[in-house]
Amino acid sequence: MSENRKSGLRRSARIAGLGAAAAVGLGLMSTGAAHADTFVPLPGGERVVNAGDVSVKIARNAESALISPSLAANGAGRVAWVTGDVFADVQGDFEEATLKTGYIVGCQVDITGLEAGLSGGLSLSGADLSGSLSLPIKPGEVKFASIKSKKLKEPGVAAIQYKDAEIQVQGCGGYAQARAYTVVEVPGNHYVKGTLYGQPFSIG
Repeated sequence: MSENRKSGLRRSARIAGLGAAAAVGLGLMSTGAAHADTFVPLPGGERVVNAGDVSVKIARNAESALISPSLAANGAGRVAWVTGDVFADVQGDFEEATLKTGYIVGCQVDITGLEAGLSGGLSLSGADLSGSLSLPIKPGEVKFASIKSKKLKEPGVAAIQYKDAEIQVQGCGGYAQARAYTVVEVPGNHYVKGTLYGQPFSIG
């Protein structure tokens, strides 16, 4: 075999090797992108509710979610780390007000249109989310993840701030959605209950 031909074969082998290495590199980068976390910035909002001499203003800002796929990579589990600040300014004559915030999570359910039906049904009872909450949820189900609650004994402002609260969705084989809710309830002669919803977002 001539030296020129041998040299040409060696060059072809090197080029083929570089092409294979590049293909592997691209494959790894594509895999990493497919499993990357997704940051979702969410808009704030506010709502004012009045009854008798009691006035309630509810506000939410600095809300965001970081969505991650399940480590099991089975499509039925995913995680959302949620962050936000909520406030309730309650004025008037009352004995006690309760501020509560959390997230509504639905599996294969469009929770955008559930606002009217849920406003009266949100309960202020239940355990608060402490660090992490796992929600086993089947297709067609909607569940509530409570973040925290706070009492207000006199007129003023109550605030709840949370950062990277973890909500694990398990068992949902289809798409999942979530949206924040904040409820203020003021019992008494002029009963007041107001609910502020956040923008729905996909958990994958």
